[in-house]
Amino acid sequence: MKIAVLVKQVPGSESPLPIQSDQSWVDEGGIAYVMNESDNYALEEALQIKEQNGEGEVVVVSLGPDRIQKVIREGLAKGADRAIHIKTDTAGSVDPLVTASQFADALKDENFDLIFSGLQSDDVGMGQTGVIMGELMGMATASLAMATEVGDGKIKVKRELEAGWFQWVSLSLPASITIQSGLNTPRYPSLKGIMGAKKKEITVIEPSGGDAKQSLDKVYVPQSEKQTVMIEGSVDQQVEKLVDTMRNDIKVL
Repeated sequence: MKIAVLVKQVPGSESPLPIQSDQSWVDEGGIAYVMNESDNYALEEALQIKEQNGEGEVVVVSLGPDRIQKVIREGLAKGADRAIHIKTDTAGSVDPLVTASQFADALKDENFDLIFSGLQSDDVGMGQTGVIMGELMGMATASLAMATEVGDGKIKVKRELEAGWFQWVSLSLPASITIQSGLNTPRYPSLKGIMGAKKKEITVIEPSGGDAKQSLDKVYVPQSEKQTVMIEGSVDQQVEKLVDTMRNDIKVL
């Protein structure tokens, strides 16, 4: 069983997000980065499948600048066998179709049985990369996975639906699955794993076609302000003004 896990490096939940002076993007040098939460669960699920089968290979795949090698090494320390680093400049917001295309192009000759990705990233949260990638690579695809069972050339996936409902689906391999947070308990890297990660292979790939980015006019922190407006006049005039304000200014009616 050969499994790829797409891992993204995102700002930590408590990290500041300083904005560049020209307001074109955030200042990445002032951000504390971590592994994306749902990608962490995807990696753990892949490692458990490998351990249950007693053989196989788990490959961490990440896209971004040199700084992402921190989360790549973390994935290797947890037990992944090797890694693929698709080296790109991520200054700006990259379209998920372009991201999925770069992953698909880099992995097309690897012949993975499974490709796991987190349901969505904690920074932009589009939740499209894994699904688009499955389509581009001609794989069966399922999203919102809360449990998996692999056997007989198939994978059964428990999908989370609305209103507390779940759905079991059976897919033939190869398949691309997006993993929901909470389906397992991610492990911590051991000291042995951290030391061993230094010797594991990281293949660096320069993607073809360049980085197509979405167009951003300005990145800024919303400013809030307080205003007190005294409504005067008769009761009917006050009611009329309140209704007009709620309908046209606050837009709650």
